Order: sequence, then structure tokens, then C-alpha cells
Amino acid sequence: MTVMRAPVGDLVRQWREHRRRSQLDVSIAAGLSARHLSFIETGRATPSRDMIERICEELDIPLRHRNELYLAAGFAPKYAERPLGDLGVARAAVEAVLAGHDPNPAMAINVRWELLAANHAMEVLLSGLDVRFREPRANVLRAMLHPDGMASRVRNYSQWRAATIRRVRRQLERTAADGLAELLDELESYPTPTGQPDHDVTIPDNDLVTPTVLATAHGDVALHHALTVFGAALDVTLDEIAIETFFPADERSATLLKSLTAG
Repeated sequence: MTVMRAPVGDLVRQWREHRRRSQLDVSIAAGLSARHLSFIETGRATPSRDMIERICEELDIPLRHRNELYLAAGFAPKYAERPLGDLGVARAAVEAVLAGHDPNPAMAINVRWELLAANHAMEVLLSGLDVRFREPRANVLRAMLHPDGMASRVRNYSQWRAATIRRVRRQLERTAADGLAELLDELESYPTPTGQPDHDVTIPDNDLVTPTVLATAHGDVALHHALTVFGAALDVTLDEIAIETFFPADERSATLLKSLTAG
């Protein structure tokens, strides 16, 4: 069966329009004439490998989609894609970062928020989840927002859900990753869970971040998150990995986290 690929010019135009950039703007920044870029987009000229990379850099196209442009232009893909376990020193760096954040929960996720690895504190935080939310490549947003997942434990659910939906929309806008649009539709379809503590409270702004507040058997824990990504990645998998770490938003939450993860 022959797989039909879009012409490279169509892909360039789609990404340029996706980034809301004009031909003139992109051509100047990428070091080619607007006429040449127009010829590429209309199929009257085929870009070289160097030209493809320059355009991709200017449009901030993810590595996975850069490979699609190379293939469409008749070249071999430039960027390899290996499982996390085969990434050598990069995998060791991921594991070191995760372990180093204990007792703060931390996890490695891909562009679709599928769980790749987690430290001890995160495993404790996710304990008690139904097995269907903990299967390999479990989606952490599905686990958090689904009524049968952790949603009933999120005290400021509506507030946190709105912020999460905005994050997924931004991720979709930036990466156009396969499956993200479907994930967004699924998350938006979830009903508000019943039985939330205090009937879904709103956490007052603290002028810094809006924390996620989880109910635990030992009290509420307020968390804010930070993301770590690899710079200058040359592997598709590594390009899509982010390490998300949850830090206590107050002293009481810091103490509670240490207690929850002890032993």
C-alpha cells in the first residue's frame, strides 16, 4: 500500500500559516527571497536539506514534523526516534532529575502528557488510582480530570481544569502533535465530579501562581508545577520529553509531602 504524503510546499505553507507568519517575514528571517519561498510553497521549487532546516528553525517546527518535511522533499529523515530506555546519558539525566526532586513529586511526560517515568513521591501521589489510569503510557491529564480518576480529590477542580485546558490548547498550537486535539475534546467532555471536598472551592490568587490543591488522608496539599525540557535536542523522543515537578505552595504542604513520602 502506497502512503500518500502532502507535498513539501504544502507542509511549509501550513506551518507558516499555523505560526501566523507572512511569506516576506519568514523569507527574510530564513535568509531566502520571498519569491523563492513562494516557489517552494507552490511546488515550483524543491528546497534543499539546508533550506528545509532553516525554514524549520524559523518556524520552530518540532523535530517529528521536520522529518515529515524531509520525507516529503525526497530526503531521508534527519532526526532519529528512540525509546527513552535507549537514550543513554539523556535517560540517566531524566532519572537523576526525577530522583533529585524527592520528596517533591516529579514525572517525565511526552508531548501528549503520557507518563514515561515518575519518582517515588509521584508514585505515592498517584497511588490508589484505578488500574486503567495506571497502565503503561497512562495519560496523566486523563487520570487527573476523569471523574473516576483523581478529579474528586482536586479541591479547586474548576479552577485547575480551566488552567489545564488552556495548557493543552497552547501545546496543540505549538506542536500540532497527533492525538492532542482528540485528547482536548475528551478532557472537555468530562463532567464535573461529585463528592468534591468543600464543593469545589476557588483558591485565592497569591500573586505568583494558582496552586493545585489535593485532598489526602492527612490533609490538603497545595502544589504548583514547573517544567524542565532538554535544550538543543537531536532526537524526536528527547525533543518531546518534559519533566514536570510539583513543589509545595506553602510550608504546611511541604511538611505534609515529606510525611506522605517517608519510607
